[in-house]
Amino acid sequence: MFLYKINGTNLEQVVEKPFSKEYELHKLCENNLKNIFDLKFVKREFTLNNFRLDTLAFDENSKSFVIIEYKNTSNFSVIDQGYAYLSLMLNNKADFILEYNENCKSVLRKSDVDWTQSRIIFVSPSFNNYQKESINFKDLPFELWEVKRFNNDTIYFNQIKASKKVESIKTISTRSNEMEKVNKEIKVYTEEQHLKKSSEDIVDLYEKIKEYILSLDNTIDIKAKKLEIGFVYNKKIILDIHLQKKALKMWLNTKAGTLDDKRNIARDVTDIGHWGNGDYEIQISNDEDIEYIFSLIKQVYKKRTLA
Repeated sequence: MFLYKINGTNLEQVVEKPFSKEYELHKLCENNLKNIFDLKFVKREFTLNNFRLDTLAFDENSKSFVIIEYKNTSNFSVIDQGYAYLSLMLNNKADFILEYNENCKSVLRKSDVDWTQSRIIFVSPSFNNYQKESINFKDLPFELWEVKRFNNDTIYFNQIKASKKVESIKTISTRSNEMEKVNKEIKVYTEEQHLKKSSEDIVDLYEKIKEYILSLDNTIDIKAKKLEIGFVYNKKIILDIHLQKKALKMWLNTKAGTLDDKRNIARDVTDIGHWGNGDYEIQISNDEDIEYIFSLIKQVYKKRTLA
């Protein structure tokens, strides 16, 4: 890949400006944690039981803790370090809660946290082939993010994703009790798991909605969660969908009073306990109103592009 800056009619090559120290990368990410990963900063260099975690963060969407590790070298084991840190977290939940409450302006209780969706993010200028291949499982709670800085004051983040057709880590992870204990508690949810719980008609309806959402922008991503499937644009949820046997529910991620819904299909659930993100809920069991619902989804998407 070659990058150039346009200077009049000339092209000036943009070259990589490596991080000389790991701390440079560490500080840059922490100062922009919300912008890069949509995470809430909790603690820098959290030390517990002789382990030092580079950054402790919290995902307010999934209600789970996230540990971020920065590497300026490719000589480390993703699997071993990742499982060690998750084991540390699950065996010391009270310490993580205490750290959150001491450093954040809100109070968090142990029951407020979905420990099953805890995860590790590794950030590095490069990963070797062994590291990339090691995450090639559909339910591994680790993320690899490559970051590169260039001499024109720009920076590039790219998540390395597992292949579409991958096996479960549970089929091979019998080499240590630590891995087995973590795998029993940590759950990485997939779109396929949600579809299996529904019926053929509702899955077909979901696929139509999904096809429309993805047609809006090729950068929209699908994020399966414990109770629903989220559609993410620019790190923000556009809407969430929960599949049932005879219907599906969706939550449009916009504030009450901001949706132009002349037919009042979307219900205001601001003051009602509900899953998903946003103040509007729609429940459908057929495609009778699907074109109109598409128009509501497009409104939310456009709001995100202008945000």
